[in-house]
Amino acid sequence: MRAFTRRVVNTFLMTCLLLVAGAAHAASPVLDRVVEQGVLRVGMSVDQPPFNMRNRKKEIVGFDVDLARALATAMQVKLEIVEMPFGELLDALQAGRADMAISGLTITPERTRRVSFVGPYTLSGKSILTTARIAQVVQSAEEFNDDQVRIVALEKSTSERFVQRRLPEAFLHSIANYNEGIQMLVTGEVDAMVADLHILKLAKLRYPDAGLGILEPQLSVEPLGIAIPGGDPQFENLLRNYLLAFEQAGLLPRLRAAWFENNSWIATLP
Repeated sequence: MRAFTRRVVNTFLMTCLLLVAGAAHAASPVLDRVVEQGVLRVGMSVDQPPFNMRNRKKEIVGFDVDLARALATAMQVKLEIVEMPFGELLDALQAGRADMAISGLTITPERTRRVSFVGPYTLSGKSILTTARIAQVVQSAEEFNDDQVRIVALEKSTSERFVQRRLPEAFLHSIANYNEGIQMLVTGEVDAMVADLHILKLAKLRYPDAGLGILEPQLSVEPLGIAIPGGDPQFENLLRNYLLAFEQAGLLPRLRAAWFENNSWIATLP
């Protein structure tokens, strides 16, 4: 009996050890892949200036790009930017086509049900870009809640959700990229565009003769974070530590100043 008990205990302990070993090995599948292959794959739309975009030399630049490069450097791996439409970013994470997404992604409960977030690394907020004539007479966002008003917003974005919730009577046209929406606004196809304030300010600067205006004050404050696949606490912990170090070392403040306050980089755009 004692020998039987010993065998049972030993079997139980061996099973526990195997389970623990398996759990330890599977505890960080994304981080293991990044380290072993020496490549950090970061999903971006490459169409969200000043967060990410292409300059005249076809180089991908922006706040998110510099942050991704800093993370890859800290991990001592190569950076690979995986370009895709904004609406496909979370699907790509879940399918394993990217290790993280840094693309002006607002941290929301709905998105956090699908992926994990680290951050925020900066704050943003919604506003409305329209013609200067309309901006002068409209006093609040609610005045756009009319079935005669045509609004564009990025597909699967918090801007799209904002229009659906706050302006349900307006006609919503979902767009694949911001350039499409800005062109529709400039040519008079739509009356307004809802997006992050940083993006709208840039659009106004890039089209000084289009008579565009921004509704003030901004309509929300939103935390932007790094999206990663769920179930990888070690990878999440590593990124959280890096962001904390970047903030304390002054890197993130410098990036905010370079991309949100200094407009000299606009001259490098197509």
